[in-house]
Amino acid sequence: MTNVTLQKVVKRYGAVEVVHGVDLEVKAGEFVVLVGPSGCGKSTILRMIAGLEEVSGGRISIGDRVVNRVAPKDRDVAMVFQNYALYPHLSVEQNIGFGLKLRGYNKDDRHKLVQDAADILGLTDYLDRRPADLSGGQRQRVAMGRAIVRDPSVFLFDEPLSNLDAKLRNKMRAEIKRLHSRLGTTSVYVTHDQVEAMTLADRIAILRDGEIEQVGTPIEIFTNPVNAFVAGFMGSPPMNLIPGHLAGTAKAPAIVLDEETSIALPALKEDSFAAQIGAQLGLRPEIIQLVAAGDTEAPLAYIDVDLVEPLGMESLVHARLCGHEIVIKAPGVVSFDTNARAGITFAPQDCHLFDGDKGARLDFEATS
Repeated sequence: MTNVTLQKVVKRYGAVEVVHGVDLEVKAGEFVVLVGPSGCGKSTILRMIAGLEEVSGGRISIGDRVVNRVAPKDRDVAMVFQNYALYPHLSVEQNIGFGLKLRGYNKDDRHKLVQDAADILGLTDYLDRRPADLSGGQRQRVAMGRAIVRDPSVFLFDEPLSNLDAKLRNKMRAEIKRLHSRLGTTSVYVTHDQVEAMTLADRIAILRDGEIEQVGTPIEIFTNPVNAFVAGFMGSPPMNLIPGHLAGTAKAPAIVLDEETSIALPALKEDSFAAQIGAQLGLRPEIIQLVAAGDTEAPLAYIDVDLVEPLGMESLVHARLCGHEIVIKAPGVVSFDTNARAGITFAPQDCHLFDGDKGARLDFEATS
């Protein structure tokens, strides 16, 4: 197995720099997902690893070899594209084995390698069909089969599921995860879908404007986002961020959201606290509880309900907290009249706090 290392990697198009000195190490056998909004540079980074884009600065290594000036065909990587890139006039077997034919493999060896890949991907019964006769999920498996037969050191995936409907995406996500567990090949996967990132990755690298904001395991990033951007990007629905300012002391702080709403917080580290500093309260939709009439627990704040999305086992409640939009994920079926007022509560130790200017995380004191 092979590692992939990016050191101070830069990409420029003319005078415009779109990737700004990115450092990243993908360990041998690891599945790393690059995720971020459109235009953040994630696909550009993947294409530089593949050799499809020239590196403007810095260094990319695959294993012990610097590959900045190595041709794509000589990098020992295989790429799976968003649009499948299949030859419509060739059969599934011919598509999977096309690269092997170019490399001079004889017919018998090609047939065996294609059969092995088809068996892994459940394509054995489709080898004589043309791509037009396949579903979107089957075409994507053919594209993956073409990558597998090469037995590369590194798999590169460029938003391979974005053309599929929701049900097929879920199925293919599971197939990619099983495939990686079986083959163990070092993989770099690009997506804008943070659900894909959370479910597939050993580690996630979150990008914004050509820079990496945070690298960590899915759980690390979900529970300890380094800033408000990461907090608001990861999660479905994402974290609610409500602006306010700090009051009290570091040992007994509170965040003031408006003239009527002040919420006590756990103790903050001294270097994270400054009275009257602008701050953002971060609340995951899952931690907010609705306080029903007659409950013994007093609400921490009040919301004005805009609408409810029933999802069966849970409901998404869209509301305004101190004039700011929030989403609450509530269990079961919830019903409200439009513009209804309701109380909410949450465990203060489950919330997050961010600087109101740059969005950096403000740290609570560790609890024993």
